[in-house]
Amino acid sequence: MPAAVAAVFRLYLLRHAKAAWALPGQKDFDRTLDDTGFADAEIVAGMAADGGMRPDLVLCSTALRCRQTADAFRRAMTEDLDIRYVDELYAGGASVYRNVIGSQDSALSALMVVGHNPVIEEILREILSEEAVLEAAPAGYPPGALAVIDFDIRPSPGILPPGTLTAWLDPDSHGR
Repeated sequence: MPAAVAAVFRLYLLRHAKAAWALPGQKDFDRTLDDTGFADAEIVAGMAADGGMRPDLVLCSTALRCRQTADAFRRAMTEDLDIRYVDELYAGGASVYRNVIGSQDSALSALMVVGHNPVIEEILREILSEEAVLEAAPAGYPPGALAVIDFDIRPSPGILPPGTLTAWLDPDSHGR
């Protein structure tokens, strides 16, 4: 039997963890994780690290709640985790996410994107079959969840080929 072919590219698609409501006068951009969000980010980051899931690069929305979620991964994996902040991921739509994902250096084999719904879920639905999405996230893409998607064809700017969901890490399934 031939050996399984390794994926050409792996995408870690992470929705920021649960955030607090904006305080009076506070901008949406500055919303912080709430206590549950901080705990969930640590749980999922720990599960990813324990599973040997480590991106070569993390591209993160500049919104505070996304930066706090990404920081949990830095603590769980390694302090030298390469995290780059991308302003366009804060308010950008699916086309922005597609371009950001597809325009990375071809030497990169694993990319994590930390962003916002509804775009994170829209990208997931674009990449996977409806059946795979419904099995992983029947009630939608929960805050703090991480989808690990492998591709046989490398994404290119604006184009995300079909992928295979190889892992789904959801803080709510961790058993609180």
